Amino acid sequence: MTTSNLIILITIVVYMLSTILIGLYFSNKTKNSGDFYLGGRKLGPFVTAMSAEASDMSAYLLMGLPGLAYISGSAEVFWTVLGLGVGTYINWLIVAKRLRLYSNKINAITIPDFFANRFKDKYALNLIASIIIIVFFVPYTASGFKACGELFNSLFGVDYHTAMIISAMVIILYTTLGGFLAASTTDFVQGIIMTIALVSVVVFGVWSVGNINHVHAFIKDIPGYLSLNHVANFNKAGTSATASDFGIIAIISTLAWGLGYFGMPHVLLRFMAIEKPNKLKTSRRVASIWVFISMFIALFIGLIGYAMTVANNNPKFLGKEKSESLIIQIAHIMSSHGALLAIVGGIVLAGILASTMSTSDSQLLAASSSVSENILEEVLNVKLDEAKKMLIARIAVIIIAIVAIIIAWDKNSSIFKIVSFAWGGFGATFGPVMLASLFWKRVNKYGAISAMLVGTVTIFIWKFAVRPLGGSLDIYELLPAFIVSGITLVVVSLLTTAPDNDIVETFEEVKILMKN
Repeated sequence: MTTSNLIILITIVVYMLSTILIGLYFSNKTKNSGDFYLGGRKLGPFVTAMSAEASDMSAYLLMGLPGLAYISGSAEVFWTVLGLGVGTYINWLIVAKRLRLYSNKINAITIPDFFANRFKDKYALNLIASIIIIVFFVPYTASGFKACGELFNSLFGVDYHTAMIISAMVIILYTTLGGFLAASTTDFVQGIIMTIALVSVVVFGVWSVGNINHVHAFIKDIPGYLSLNHVANFNKAGTSATASDFGIIAIISTLAWGLGYFGMPHVLLRFMAIEKPNKLKTSRRVASIWVFISMFIALFIGLIGYAMTVANNNPKFLGKEKSESLIIQIAHIMSSHGALLAIVGGIVLAGILASTMSTSDSQLLAASSSVSENILEEVLNVKLDEAKKMLIARIAVIIIAIVAIIIAWDKNSSIFKIVSFAWGGFGATFGPVMLASLFWKRVNKYGAISAMLVGTVTIFIWKFAVRPLGGSLDIYELLPAFIVSGITLVVVSLLTTAPDNDIVETFEEVKILMKN
């Protein structure tokens, strides 16, 4: 192992040990299942903001977006960033405070809890929402474990399966020890590390090319590369490109990523967990600014990466299959410029690991809560004391992680196709129901149940049967599924019995709380 690789490894090990120490610290503060799954609603505004966005972004921020910009130019990444950024802001603006107040009012500590208590349906909504979380989150968690395994395998030649298991064990350890508070605090730290990684790569990339004007000079004449309605299609060697249209249908489809936020359990849980609802304005500002800036930096890294290829042939041109490893390649180049930059390169690679871990820990908690808190206790009516609840909660985290490891065992499976599909699944199944639950008093349990089921079915049908037909039907499955789910919710609610008076009274009480 070279000196630079040793420095990188030490940096990453120090980072991973720090997450375990955080888990140990919060293990003494996690006394019951409410603490384990929602941190006792004690999060501060900055931890709320950064943990929500770090758990949301995953490796897509440091690998997916730069890789896509590198291989195709600005258009698709720009519209994705815009959709996600606007979705983030609107979610914080209209959902966060109302969900915090409503969930506290009806004593809900998980998303299935919220739906079940909101509509006073202990069994059906708990069971359906929990199954949806398990169906979409377990593979999503597996994609995170897979990313960790690939990172160590590509860096140090460590066996993929060994690296994946070790990474998963670290995530499992601090999550089972400290629960939600440990996951949220590590997510806060991971968000900072991700920021340092993004800024470091941009500064080094611009410096290696010469200056910002040189970066622009190397990419300005590539057909479609800097356009917002065309994409670049490079030849195999990356020496020339042709432009193809990125039309209005593609733009709308890409913007639809923002709809996913309204149904994303690990983000919504942060809204429920903040200690003081009046601090959410601070959280919204921090989260929105961080998301916009970090994602646009990720886009810029992709463009800089290609300029580095043209200027220095270093990194060598990465084809479509390897484009997502761009930031890893740049970190390698950085580490060859002395011990100090090797440490920075280690921080960049720790940032990739952080982006993956910050999502996986939140997904593990959400999926395990669906098993232990919602299905076992609420649906099957198994009564447990707090000590047994905590034990079952931790066992559920371990079991779900093992299932995720089994799913991730195939090294050739696609990480970001899984992420895209799971994101769409949550957005379409939970998004319309969450918005209606918070803002429409006429919605009832029949509308909520129908919307969840129809949204789930539509996601699968559109993804595997309709979208492959191409043309105007080649739309990200989240958009049509969200629309169909929303229409189903409204129609079924209006055609069935109005909600009981006590449900409506609680809704009105929350409206009054919002005005205070």
